[in-house]
Amino acid sequence: MQLKALRLFMAVARTRSFVAAAEAENTVQSNVTAHVKKLETELGVRLLRRQPGDVQLTSAGRRLLEHAEAICQRHDAAIDEFVTGGTQVRGRLRIGAMETTAAMRLPPMLTAFQQANPTVDVVLSTGPSAQLLDRLQTGELDAAFVAATLPGSEFEQKVVFRERLVLVSGRPLMGLSDRETLLRARFYAFPQGCSYRRQIDRLLNRLGLPPARVSEMGSLDAILGSVAAGLGFAVLPAGVVETFRERYPVYAIDFGQPDEAEMDTYLIAPRVEVASPAVRSFVEFFGTQSQGGAETQRAHALDDEGASLIRAVTKS
Repeated sequence: MQLKALRLFMAVARTRSFVAAAEAENTVQSNVTAHVKKLETELGVRLLRRQPGDVQLTSAGRRLLEHAEAICQRHDAAIDEFVTGGTQVRGRLRIGAMETTAAMRLPPMLTAFQQANPTVDVVLSTGPSAQLLDRLQTGELDAAFVAATLPGSEFEQKVVFRERLVLVSGRPLMGLSDRETLLRARFYAFPQGCSYRRQIDRLLNRLGLPPARVSEMGSLDAILGSVAAGLGFAVLPAGVVETFRERYPVYAIDFGQPDEAEMDTYLIAPRVEVASPAVRSFVEFFGTQSQGGAETQRAHALDDEGASLIRAVTKS
């Protein structure tokens, strides 16, 4: 079935006249009649009941009208999304982000983007970096904020945030020198694939301690709640402690090693030549909103000397 034939059929159904349909579609009556007859031949049904001065839909015609309207709407939506002609960008944008990034970095950015692009349907989901990268490669996500990169040149990858990781405790510690406490400690972390989780073993290895006992948690609230209750430790961005300090009374302890403490967050998305208009618009918008973003995030850096206790956060 040709789109032109469907549109002419819809015009006849709307005007209940071949003559009026031809005028509405800027064509001649014979062209309308030919296309409708061709549809009836292709489908093997009678679509219209012709009466003097009136044209009515048959039962088959009413069913085809439903399909024709849906087909034409989807066609027009696709054209509108990809051939914008300077109008507003449309379409669905599926964003993936680490839980910490979604909690403390993205809300103002996504709000600003949504206000500037109200016709883009933004869907945000969270997960560990490894899981998000898999979903990005399989096409389940359009872009992702992760603490990792992808090999090859299929995707654009740029640093948008730089986080300073800290050891998070439910009670004061004498820095990282409290080896006995750390030796017995349980750590709370996101499931396997989380980039922050790998830093736990790197930290303990540097201190000459065995690998950590780790309990997996599915949410940031669960991790912070467990740590605040004194059940163990976590390794998280310092900004998380700052963002949630009113809710969870925890202590943050500096790693003291920049190569371990600092971790970049990347925005990864398809290259511009293969990205949808919505994705291209988001990457461009985010770039302008976060210019110098990796450096400005240093406002959250914790710069006390060595591995000393740097902040005790308590409920007000």
